[in-house]
Amino acid sequence: DAEVAEAMNRLFVSIKVDREERPDLDQIYQTAHQIFARRGGGWPLTMFLTPDQVPFYAGTYFPKHARHNLPGFVQLMQQVERAYRERRQDIEAQNQELLSVLARYEPGPAAAVKFDAGPLEAARAELGQAFDRQWGGFSKAPKFPRPAELEFLLRRHSDEEARSMALLTLERMLRGGLIDQLGGGFYRYSVDERWAIPHFEKMLYDNGPLLGLMADAWALTGDTIFSEAAERTVAWLAREMTAPAGAFYSAQDADSEHVEGKFYVWTPNEVRALLSAEQWEVAALAWSLDQPANFEAEHWHLQQPRTLAALAEQLNLSQTEAETRLDLARRALFAAREKRVHPGRDDKILTSWNALMITGLAHAGRVMGREEWIRRAQAAADLLRARVWVDGRLYANLTAAGPRLTGYLDDYAFMLEALLELLHAEFRADDLTWAREIADALLEHFEDAEAGGFFFTAHDHEALIHRSKPGHDNATPSGNAVAAWALNRLGLLLDEPRYTGAAERTLALFWPAVQEMPMGFTRMLALLEELLSSPALVVVRGPLSDLGTWRRALSRIPGVIGLTLPNGLGALPDTLNKPEGQEARAWICQGQRCLAPIASPLELTQSLQTLG
Repeated sequence: DAEVAEAMNRLFVSIKVDREERPDLDQIYQTAHQIFARRGGGWPLTMFLTPDQVPFYAGTYFPKHARHNLPGFVQLMQQVERAYRERRQDIEAQNQELLSVLARYEPGPAAAVKFDAGPLEAARAELGQAFDRQWGGFSKAPKFPRPAELEFLLRRHSDEEARSMALLTLERMLRGGLIDQLGGGFYRYSVDERWAIPHFEKMLYDNGPLLGLMADAWALTGDTIFSEAAERTVAWLAREMTAPAGAFYSAQDADSEHVEGKFYVWTPNEVRALLSAEQWEVAALAWSLDQPANFEAEHWHLQQPRTLAALAEQLNLSQTEAETRLDLARRALFAAREKRVHPGRDDKILTSWNALMITGLAHAGRVMGREEWIRRAQAAADLLRARVWVDGRLYANLTAAGPRLTGYLDDYAFMLEALLELLHAEFRADDLTWAREIADALLEHFEDAEAGGFFFTAHDHEALIHRSKPGHDNATPSGNAVAAWALNRLGLLLDEPRYTGAAERTLALFWPAVQEMPMGFTRMLALLEELLSSPALVVVRGPLSDLGTWRRALSRIPGVIGLTLPNGLGALPDTLNKPEGQEARAWICQGQRCLAPIASPLELTQSLQTLG
């Protein structure tokens, strides 16, 4: 808008920040907005700063002209500029107070603590109280998937209520409109409490963790609704989101042709024209096209609230026939939709978001026995190692010109977690080597060795007005939580106290906050669980041809650090250096202390059950 732009550039030095490339700035400014407004922020975010970079006024969306109790942006800018000229001393005093408040947001030095299960029990109780028992999820509208909380509940699958809360939430997402029923991939969030109508943006960082959850839900239930969602999500990833070299793009826009959701929605007449009478009979009921319009009062966003069995019974068809007709209808609609103008794609390749998808892909591939998914995850990791790991440092963004912007805590933490998942899926010595290098870089460049925990920016990062140590989970999991969990896992794997010690110091730093607000620290609680009850390390060694059976057995045993090592690998760490043999054998270990070798996957399963 020319008029708005003229005022912006006349009154201010205007700077546009890509929050995905500069999460360090975004964290500071979102926190400042929360302090000013006493509520959460979002995007777009408008910050007015003094020349020394300290914010003194903020807001999210401003219309051009005043409406809905919001000031017009041009008028607002004029008022802010006048205040800066006429009330400079007041602004400077406010700036000092803001800096003081920002400093108080950070946890104090870690104290000596004795960890206990209290926060685990409290988080479980809080989630039970917040749970929407009709539609799933843990809030009213807008409703977000919140993968970390669902992971927390699925880890408690022997707790019937915890298990049912997680599974009901996931099923409601899949039967509602949070997933693309034709092309796969999850949207950002639901604007209503029923998961019916989404904000149509698809983010890589949502789809990676949700993919892993689909695999875990399938493993617990055997329900094909979860496996099919995983398959369609990987198909979307391969089709829409994979760069030629193997890494993954960041996001797909919500709108096309300047209209949100236009690419995805239908009218019944459009659908009927594409299908045979038999296909329409099933599709109309399956996707609720027989119900009133659910999007903008004139279009239908496809949902699938009825089960296939109920659908077949209602139409007096066999379930196989109903499934066949619906699959043909899905293919026909997808082919027609491909001819529409597609939503825009954000083709940034971000290290941290790629790592989240690598973790989800490798985990789903391991749990569901999909070797090609593991290969796709390995290819992405190999590309990142070749392109964004430079002189022992990670970069945050890969562009056509090469790596750009030195990495943040999330880049290191999420990549370390991804490498651990890849090692579980299929052991490669290079992945273990890189994991150790990343862990060492984390300690060198990010750890607060005195107070505990990890800064979001490296020690040699540019000086900003505030340096944070984020522990609370947000749209992505806490970098401190993931770093500490992954370091602890790697420390158990290698019997390396430098790593496990850093993990314990991190939890100690955040322990008061974890006790006060456990539901906001569910990824940190994963570390607490493993510090209270260390997971078993299982090392399988033998001919490559024997390892598939063992790997499948390990994939069905949650909470185990399981590695399958083929003969002939060469030098290995002492904890993994088990004898080679003509037949595979397994060792259950704690550090370098192991039980007698086990000869069969069945015996391994029984032994682990005995150990609890």
